[in-house]
Amino acid sequence: MSSGERQPETSWGEPVKRVYVAVDVPADAARETPGEFPFTRGIHASGYRSRLWTMRQYAGFGSATETNKRYRFLLEQGQTGLSVAFDLPTQMGHDPDAPIARGEVGKVGVSIASLEDMQDLFEGIPLDRVSTSMTINATAAILLALYVAVARRQGIEPSRLSGTTQNDILKEYIARGTYIFPPGPSMRLITDLFAYCRTAVPKWNTISISGYHVREAGCTAVQEVAFTLANGIAYVEAARRAGLEVDAFAPQLSFFFNAHNDLIEEVAKFRAARRLWARIMRERFGARDARSQTLRFHAQTAGSMLTAQQPENNIVRVTVQALAAVLGGCQSLHTNSMDEALALPTERAVRIALRTQQILAHESGVAGTVDPLGGAYAVERLTRDIEAAAEDYIRRIDEQGGAVQAIGFMQREIQEAAYRWQREVEDKRRVVVGVNDFVTDDEPRAALFAVDPGVSEALAERIARLRKHRDSARAARALDALEHGARGTANLMPLLVDAVEQAATLGEICERLRAVFGVHQPSVTF
Repeated sequence: MSSGERQPETSWGEPVKRVYVAVDVPADAARETPGEFPFTRGIHASGYRSRLWTMRQYAGFGSATETNKRYRFLLEQGQTGLSVAFDLPTQMGHDPDAPIARGEVGKVGVSIASLEDMQDLFEGIPLDRVSTSMTINATAAILLALYVAVARRQGIEPSRLSGTTQNDILKEYIARGTYIFPPGPSMRLITDLFAYCRTAVPKWNTISISGYHVREAGCTAVQEVAFTLANGIAYVEAARRAGLEVDAFAPQLSFFFNAHNDLIEEVAKFRAARRLWARIMRERFGARDARSQTLRFHAQTAGSMLTAQQPENNIVRVTVQALAAVLGGCQSLHTNSMDEALALPTERAVRIALRTQQILAHESGVAGTVDPLGGAYAVERLTRDIEAAAEDYIRRIDEQGGAVQAIGFMQREIQEAAYRWQREVEDKRRVVVGVNDFVTDDEPRAALFAVDPGVSEALAERIARLRKHRDSARAARALDALEHGARGTANLMPLLVDAVEQAATLGEICERLRAVFGVHQPSVTF
């Protein structure tokens, strides 16, 4: 390196070479083919030629009725799948009239507490013709039960439903915090959902194992791959302990990754994750069905990289991040809106974010070739570097007994990585345009989106009316049956579906489950 030449580094601190050459490319790279093991170059031989990725914009706020209007708007703009954001009370198992929920109802997502709410959320939207992703974890089984019940009321058999429940509780313990029950009962709910969907909702993706949130918490690209796949290993092992054959449930596993700023590194990250998961499933778990070996993933652009300063710059950031996801072979994609560092997005900002995907799909040409950066020296080298470093992390997690036992270890690694990144920004070794360099005076901002301040009181009154007018005896019997099942070994999904159909609320269901399972108490890590 010549004097005065800067030395870029990867997100995990390794120097980036000035130039990569043929010797940097592993010998087997040239022989790899899209659609074939180990799927480094993509899980489909035809890539996006036969089907574009699903354009699935994440949305939810206030009441179900208000969010339904936003969904209809997005579908009219050409969105091809729905993605539901739930508010914190829904995520944490509280009804909108619970004292702890006050002030949070409808703020960061839509409030869903009953079958009535779920019906309003999907009013006029045929569930057999739309794929729905639900970003929900601790209460995922309840929300799926509500979705199944709504489909039945629309006259749709659950077997025709397609979509995803995130249902990834381990990353909540590690990085995000919206957990309710301890790990053991939480894993039971997850595997119950696996078993139920196998026959009742076979097109449903039963889990979206999420690296997105650990990356948002500050980890590196290598840690994102490693910790996500380590969690995936834990879920596979839990399902096998529950008596499920690997090829019976693994085809419905899916993943959720962050699309971050470094274009080349991110493309390599997605390729490395696919390659490593394929080997884990075949060599570690003996999966023989190719669908069990394929890593299907949704990507979302990096919310933590959005800036409140010069928010229009976020359009460019999101475009780069979305391009990385597409070049990396995502199956579905959400693009963040430029104003999300300031508030929930406006319709104008959401439309720009969706148009970004549509331009990439129809004007950029990147969808015409499968794995268009495959064979590029830098991409191939970084793919193998990320795979090797992630595999080393997984080995260290295995030595501690697996992902559940290694929660504290992963938390500490993320904290250290986040601290390093923040120091680099503060020392200006990492430039964030508009924040620590290229700064301008504050500019006038467009009007921001605001949730109706009266939504909390309105929804609290609504849930009170539901309890008053329902058949209370039937609801109580369904809740009693659920509690009895939780104390035994029955699959809880059919009991949850019956409970919501008898107008039991999400908060009431969680109260019964808390009485049996208890509440997780996190250990403090430093």
